[in-house]
Order: sequence, then structure tokens, then C-alpha cells
Amino acid sequence: MKKETVLAIIGVAIVLALVWLGFSKKREEGKKPAKPTVVVYVSEKRSFSEPILKDFERASGIEVRAVYDTEKTDGTSIVNRLITEKPHPKADVYWANEPVRAELLKQKGVLAPYASRKCETIPASFKDRKHYWCGFSARVRLLVADANLSPVPDSIFAYTDPVFEGKGVIARPHILDITAAHMAALFVELGNDRAEAFMNAMHKNGVMMSPDTRESAELVAMGHAGFALVNSDDAVAQIRKGAKIKIIYPDQKKGQIGAFVVPNAVMMIKNAPHPENAKKLIDYLLSKETEAKLAKADCALIPLHAGVSGPDELRPIDQIRIMDIDYAKIAKKMIEIQPFLHWWARM
Repeated sequence: MKKETVLAIIGVAIVLALVWLGFSKKREEGKKPAKPTVVVYVSEKRSFSEPILKDFERASGIEVRAVYDTEKTDGTSIVNRLITEKPHPKADVYWANEPVRAELLKQKGVLAPYASRKCETIPASFKDRKHYWCGFSARVRLLVADANLSPVPDSIFAYTDPVFEGKGVIARPHILDITAAHMAALFVELGNDRAEAFMNAMHKNGVMMSPDTRESAELVAMGHAGFALVNSDDAVAQIRKGAKIKIIYPDQKKGQIGAFVVPNAVMMIKNAPHPENAKKLIDYLLSKETEAKLAKADCALIPLHAGVSGPDELRPIDQIRIMDIDYAKIAKKMIEIQPFLHWWARM
């Protein structure tokens, strides 16, 4: 082959190589960098939680991939999913609407500790001492009563008082729901024998049963029941609709057990795929700004941070006599008493 031909071929090869390198560089430059993401599983109602997560996306630039539970499963499907995925986690964060699930997941080794600075000012009663979860934005278990009911019950033990025979309604406890958690707290507080006796006495006193706390509140608002034990957001919802009902904080006198308080809880998943973004989301959820938003939303949640205004219809957390609560004990007790609760709910 002639020298001129060889040189020509080499020249063409060089030109083609330069063209290819230029094309490749442009293609790489045209690619957008991968958007940072965080995966969160959510048991709080979507109508309340989704706007908060959208606000975090806008503020942080981190894409939130959320998996929402349904009211029908009430958190059980998310908990089971997290346990199943433990060997290969897909979620970074779990936002639960109460801390008993957090304790169950902690006991199963699903969670990783994270000491958020935003959690430092949350009262000790509402967080894990080893930083596996932290509470925020709470519901309190209240009695609602017909405005015309007299006398007015001031304790959950009114369900067994002959004065209120046939007037009380309560939601059937389901596994991992707030009513079941409250019953488990009573078992921890009273002991098994006294708690079983109390619950059996409720039936003897003609307690009515409803599918959930929302319907319990509606039955009182419609005059079909005299009083009910409900979540604070159920009570506020009826008041905002104009229902003629009274809110009673149960067991507030000296020597009484106090009201059962149920905060939301947020936690990081062990071996989370995006741990740094998980921490940023947890910090955001635990902020005073998030608590202020959830206080003014329809869920009417009570802030746990001092200095954050709560719903107009409810007392601040520091003005409520609260049950002495150990959520770890409640989680264990709730599993233990499931057979009894299942039997009791179908009596």
C-alpha cells in the first residue's frame, strides 16, 4: 500500500474518532444528573400527609416516592411489607400515625437509629430513648357527648357506670389500630385481670359497637348515642360541621389515669437505600413548621414542640393530664391480647 494511501486512511480514522468523541461528549452533557430521591412508606391518611411531602419536595429538591397505606388495612400492610423487605429494604423512611408500629418494627430489627436535632425538643414521653423513632403531631383520645346528655361522663370508666347504661358507643378494636393500642395501654396500666373485667363490664352495661372512631363520633352527633371514645380529629371534624356535641378530656382529676395520647412517629429504615435524604425528610417532618401545618389542617393534630399554636378546638399538650405511657410495653401487650380483643369485639 502506498504511503499516501496509508496516511489518508489514518487521517480519516482520526477525523472519525474526533467526531465520535465530540458526539459522545455532547450526549453525556445532554444527560440530566439523576434526581435525588427518598422512598417513604406512610400510614398517616394520604389527604393529610401528601401535602406535607409535596412541600418537602419543593423545599429540598428531593423527589419523594411515597407508598400510602389505606384506612382499611390501617397500617398492617405497611408493617408487614417492611418486615418482609428487611433483607433488601426498599424504603428509607416510615411515617406512622402512631408509635406502637414503630416499637414492633424496632423489636423486629427493621429500624436504624437516627438522633435528629429536631427531636431534641420533643418531650421524652413521645420518643425512643435510643433514637429509633420520634413522635410529632399527636392525637388525643377524647370523649364526645351529646350536648343534651346529663350528667356528662368524665372518665372512660363511664362505660361501666349504670347511669350511662346503653348510652355509650366504642369502635371495635382491630389489630394495630389506635383503639387496640388504647386497650393495650389499659391492660398495661390496670393489669390483665382488671382490664378484662372492665371490658366485659362494658358489654354488660350495653355498650354499642361501631366500625371505627369516625362513625362513633357521627353516631353521637346524630343523637343515636350519648357518648363515645374517639380520636381528637374525629371530634374536631364533627364540631367543624356544626354538630352539637361536647368534648371531654377523660380522667383528668388527681388520681385518675389521664388521657391516652397518640403521636405520629417517624423512623429510618435499617440499610436504607438513601440514608442522607432519609435524614433530611425526618428532620423536615419533626420541624415546628410541619407541626404548625398539621395543626391547621383538617386532621387538627396537636403540636408536641413548645411554642407552636395548635387547633383552636383543642387544648395544648401541656394542658392535658396524660397517661403514663410506655409504648414498648403497649406494643408487646397488644400482640399478647389480640385473641381476647378479637373475641371481645364479636361478643
